[in-house]
Amino acid sequence: MDAALLQPPELISQKQIAEKPCPIPKLPGVYALYFDEIPPGVPTDGCVRLSGFTLLYVGIAPKAPPTNGRKASAAHLQQRVTYHFRGNAAGSTLRLTLGCLLADRLGIQLRRVGNGRTRTFTNPGEQRLDAWMADHARVVWVATDRPWQLETELIGDLSLPLNVAGNARHPYCATLKVIRSEAKAAATMMPIAERGGPRRLKP
Repeated sequence: MDAALLQPPELISQKQIAEKPCPIPKLPGVYALYFDEIPPGVPTDGCVRLSGFTLLYVGIAPKAPPTNGRKASAAHLQQRVTYHFRGNAAGSTLRLTLGCLLADRLGIQLRRVGNGRTRTFTNPGEQRLDAWMADHARVVWVATDRPWQLETELIGDLSLPLNVAGNARHPYCATLKVIRSEAKAAATMMPIAERGGPRRLKP
């Protein structure tokens, strides 16, 4: 298990990420998100804890290369982590999950935007999620050439309640899928939001 993710000397905030130059490298790797406030209903039994923060999610950049001959993703750690903190729910499954769990607390709702196929928490909903993450989320990372291998190991060995893909063994995974599905279904029943479309950030 990687000590850089589980026993880091420091957890990095959104404010630090926004500094110039950005401390996150433009390299492939694995990142871990810690939180000092737990979204409603999320179980934390068995989770890694560090300095008042709880590890709830890990992710990678890029994803594993396709086996069908298509071009591999060129995403890197800086791009992906920055998007989680300042992007939108359409391009970040973590933001989709957090927004669904925090909808009542933040007064936000998943909506269809643009052509109706894209779903975000609109604006100012996404900004409210930005602010919550800036206050309560911290990140660490480790660069590695084949991040999907380490991600599989972490998901298999740790309790990561906000991970869905590859995490069916976790007792909260099925519940989280239902919560997200219900939010998407509710958005489908509502008209397309006239204002507050998706941000123009690349995932």
